[in-house]
Order: sequence, then C-alpha cells, then structure tokens
Amino acid sequence: MTYTVKDILRLEVAPALGCTEPVAVALATAAAVSLLPSRDFDFIELWLDPNVYKNGLAVMIPGTGGLSGLDLAAALGALGGDPALKLEVLAPVNEDIVKGASAAVKEGGIKLNLLKDQVGLHVEAKVRSGEDVAHCLIQSLHDNIVSLMLNGESQDSPLISVGCESGKTGLDDLESWLKSLELRDLIALTDDLDEEDYAFLREGVDVNMRLAEEGLKYGLGLGVGKTLERLVRQRLIKKDMILAARMLTSAASDARMGGAPLPAMSSAGSGNHGLTAILPIWAVKDYLEVDEQTVLKAIALSHIITGYVKAYTGRLSAVCGCSVAAGAGAAAGVTFLLGGTIQHIAGAIKNLTEDLAGIICDGAKAGCALKLATAAGTAVQAALFSLQGVNVHFTDGIIGHSPEETMRNVGTLASEGMIETDRTILNIMLEKQFSDV
Repeated sequence: MTYTVKDILRLEVAPALGCTEPVAVALATAAAVSLLPSRDFDFIELWLDPNVYKNGLAVMIPGTGGLSGLDLAAALGALGGDPALKLEVLAPVNEDIVKGASAAVKEGGIKLNLLKDQVGLHVEAKVRSGEDVAHCLIQSLHDNIVSLMLNGESQDSPLISVGCESGKTGLDDLESWLKSLELRDLIALTDDLDEEDYAFLREGVDVNMRLAEEGLKYGLGLGVGKTLERLVRQRLIKKDMILAARMLTSAASDARMGGAPLPAMSSAGSGNHGLTAILPIWAVKDYLEVDEQTVLKAIALSHIITGYVKAYTGRLSAVCGCSVAAGAGAAAGVTFLLGGTIQHIAGAIKNLTEDLAGIICDGAKAGCALKLATAAGTAVQAALFSLQGVNVHFTDGIIGHSPEETMRNVGTLASEGMIETDRTILNIMLEKQFSDV
C-alpha cells in the first residue's frame, strides 16, 4: 500500500490537551464510564505499561491548578471527560470536576497496576458502578481504543478505532511503508502538499505558538523559555537563530508541562514531539528571506522524519524521542529551510543523532523543557554545521553510512539496547515517589 503526505499528517499529527500519557488514561476511563447506565463510578482499576506509568507520574494535568497523578487523570476522565474528543478528552474539566476527582483519589477509589513486562503502549481501565462493570482497552497509540465491554459483553461504539484489532493500529501499515523509503523519497512527499495540508500545518504552528506565548508571558513550569528571554534582556547572552529556537520551544514545553489549559499540536503521538518538530523551524524563519509556504513545507518534512524515526524506536522508550526523533525532524526541516541539499539534510540528521542519541526519557515533567531547549538548539546547530561541511563520519559510534541506517540504529538502541535502562529509570522514580509518601 502507498501513502500520501496527507495520510501521514492525518495519522501522525493531531491536537492533544495535556501530556498524552495521563490523557490516554483519562480517555480510557471516560470511554468506560460512557457505557455505564449511571454515568458515574464507585471504583476504578487500571493496568498500565511501564512507559505510560513512567510518563504519567509527575506531569501536571491541564485545568487542575498544578495537580498531577495517573489516579487523578483516571478520576477526571471518569467524572468529566468527553471520550469523543480523543486526545482533548479533558477539555470539559472544570473546578467542580477537579474537586470531585481529588476527593475520589483521597477516598481510595482508584487502583493502579503496573504491568512490568508489558511491551508497547497499554492502558486498560475497569470501572465499576453498583452492579455494572465497564471495561476499556487502549493499545499501541494513545487514542487507539481497541475494545469496550459492559458486564463482560463487547460493545459496538464509534469510540472504537475503525478496523483495528488488539495490538494493531491503522498506523502499523504506514510505519512499515515508511521504513521502506529512503530519505530522497521522504523529502519528495512534501511536493504533494495541497492548500488543505498547508492550512492544517499552519494550524499546528498557531496551536503551538499559543503555548510558547503562554510560557514566555507567565514563566510556567520550570520557566526555561522565560529565563532565556530574561538573560537576553540582561545582555548576559545574545539572541541568535539557535537561541531563538531554544527559547520558543522550551517556553511552549514550560506551558504544556506546567498544566496550561491549551492543546499542543502533537507529532507521532507526543505533544512535546510536536513542539520540537514545529517551533525551531518557525523560529529560524525570522532570520531568513523565505515565504510561508516554504516554511510550512519544511515543517511537513519535520513531521515526516519524526514519524520515520518513531517507526523504529516505538511510541515510548527509554530514549528521549523529542531529542532523537523530533530533533532529527527539526534538523531536517531547518536544513531544508536554509536551502540545503539532500546531502546537507542527511548530514544534519547524522550530526543531530551523534549529539543527542544518549539522552534518556525519565518521564514527562517540568524538566522536559530543558531537553526540548537542547533538542531545538542542537537541531539548528546540526543544520548549520552540515551546511558548512561538518558531518559526522560513519565510523563514529552508532552513525551509519546513510541517514536511513543511522535512524534504524537509533531504533535498535531504543527498542533493544535500553530495555533494562527503562526498567531502572522507572524503579528509581518509583522508589523516590514511595519514599516521599
């Protein structure tokens, strides 16, 4: 099967309100509760894979005034989530719903179970109300509901992903197809963008820029973007193309990780990936003489490369995807925007990979803004270096002869080489959490 750039954008790019791991939990409970006659719950039990568990431990949930927790996300989804909104399931949440969800958590109404040996994204929710029990299963993708059951009987529902089966999604075939392509083919896909695609890409810019502006205005989360801006004003550092990319991208992450009630345009299943794939390119354009359509074409390429790398690494892993996947996408997009050839784009991807491949994912939290700042700045630097003839040699480490081989090697590192690292990261986080109780 052959796909178009429109298919890639449709399957890989979507708005998401809040970190997508607690959002997936909220979606599961909201979908389950929608089956119950009472539309309420007495008790919720969840079974989660290690990476969803890891990413949902500490990140703030939008609209809650800075609260966090997978148990809270479950209660919020059950009490006030709209499952039809998919990754924006928590949009209807208000102060009363937050109070009710917090009370349910305090009363012990939610139980979390960690599936230590589960590979791949897995969110399973069982919601009980009186004699009725509803069940929802999400697998592989954050909004991929594969089954809904009420009192042990399967339910037909528009919430269930069309044509999917347990453990398989509509994205599987796309990823297999992407893996068969070379960099030249990936770049060529952008030639088929139409006005509808350009409008959607611009919407992604606008959505993510609202987060960046929120972060710069209020210094939310860790305040990385706001701090960089202040350092520029104090003339302690100078704003250039690299710093502009770092500032804009980290400010958006500050706002998102800080619980701002604004969606992000995600890429490859992650809001932070979307910020990294889009905002460095948008920042760089201010330093160039270039039309908006070319900028949006560069952003499309960034999404495509991000999806290509994620096809090898998997949706969630011990490697920071914002660095090695969306970072590679941004490096390719920036190089394209700067007028680079396919050789320059290949070099930028290799440079980025050599620089950032070792960055771990230790869960979603305010500190992600630091990693996004690094990824954004390094993406621009990798592009500039490649255009100046600085290219990492294939004899270095995990760098391959080609960008395709390099990205495959990153996938092998993430999906095979760092399994034990992932377990160790989660163990450290759990020990820290329980020691604070």
